[in-house]
Amino acid sequence: MSSHEYTPSSKFGKWFNDRLPLLTLANHLADYPTPKNLNYWWTFGGILTFCLITQIITGLVLAMHYIAHADLAFGSVEHIMRDVNYGWLIRYVHANGASMFFLAVYIHIFRALYYGSYKSPREIIWIIGMLIYFLMMATAFLGYVLPWGQMSFWGATVITNLFSAIPLVGESITHWLWGGYSVDNPTLTRFFSLHYLFPFLILGLVILHIWALHVPGNNNPIGIDIKKPSNDTVPFHPYIVIKDIFALLIFLIIFAFFVFFSPNILGHSDNYIEANPLVTPAHIVPEWYLLPFYAILRSIPDKLLGVIAMFAAIFVLVILPWLDTSKVRSALFRPIYKQFYWFLVADVLILGYMGAMPAEGIYLLIARVATAYYFIHFLVILPILGRKERTLNVPLSITEPVLGGMPNPSMAKAKSDKVKINSLG
Repeated sequence: MSSHEYTPSSKFGKWFNDRLPLLTLANHLADYPTPKNLNYWWTFGGILTFCLITQIITGLVLAMHYIAHADLAFGSVEHIMRDVNYGWLIRYVHANGASMFFLAVYIHIFRALYYGSYKSPREIIWIIGMLIYFLMMATAFLGYVLPWGQMSFWGATVITNLFSAIPLVGESITHWLWGGYSVDNPTLTRFFSLHYLFPFLILGLVILHIWALHVPGNNNPIGIDIKKPSNDTVPFHPYIVIKDIFALLIFLIIFAFFVFFSPNILGHSDNYIEANPLVTPAHIVPEWYLLPFYAILRSIPDKLLGVIAMFAAIFVLVILPWLDTSKVRSALFRPIYKQFYWFLVADVLILGYMGAMPAEGIYLLIARVATAYYFIHFLVILPILGRKERTLNVPLSITEPVLGGMPNPSMAKAKSDKVKINSLG
């Protein structure tokens, strides 16, 4: 941001800005100094904002036609698909939009893990992001139940039954969630209410997330702090905005492919059968973006310990800024960490695949090994690496790797001292 304070040029603008400083905020967002070496992995923040707005708008339209009743929900979805003008398009955008939302958020998270965006002074940004992620999972699960198909009904039955594992109060909590003694009409009504509410909570947290980001500023691939406008920064508009728009257009092409050509490929065929409490599907699975945590849950033989492990898998991400003890942020300068990072990526993909497979035989064994590595990576490997890893020299500025320069402060100081001596001589 410029050093001078923004002042509107018009008389009305000054009057309005003095009472509600939206114009100052807009100018700050446009003039916001951003590291000029940001790559396209940083565009997913804007993509995620677009996804959230899309989900809210399409969800509001769908809610106008949906009936949250066990006898009518399935039929109301068919009514939306067949009778509502462009109802099929709105539903497919909403359903596939959830998958695209999670795809973008996983890329966003793993980018942060690679470049160390969770480290000081961005801990609060990271924690708010994890709260958003947790609410996204809850919202997605609640929405998955609403069509009231076979997988919706039995998925709700399996997941809500997990609360019964809590000692003493588990059964009471489960019956309270159900609104009775099984998943039925009261359950559907409650899930619809919460599914409608949570996106607005997510929107509020997103605003906090962006607000918190503007305090320390953006991280960058080099991982060094840039606090003021300098040769290392560019205004957010138009440089970063144009980049975000281009990335969004590419993302929309992929999104459109799923909506128009393969709208059901990410869903489950059993969900096109109306819910029947008397017929259990052969294999109950959640949506693909929840599969890694589902695999962790099933890999533990004890029900209570499985639930604890599933929530612990999210909690270790929350406390990650304190688990990673390295002072160097970016994996570009951490050769050993970089290798373990890709091990983690492979591990999460394996967990996702195991979550879709039956919990038996070799699949169960692989899931247990992958679960063990997941926790070892965060609780053992990262703290040890932070203390033992020999890192590469970090540049003084983001232009240094391109234009040349001294690789560390001590060398830079030595060069400065040499220049002074020569000038005195």
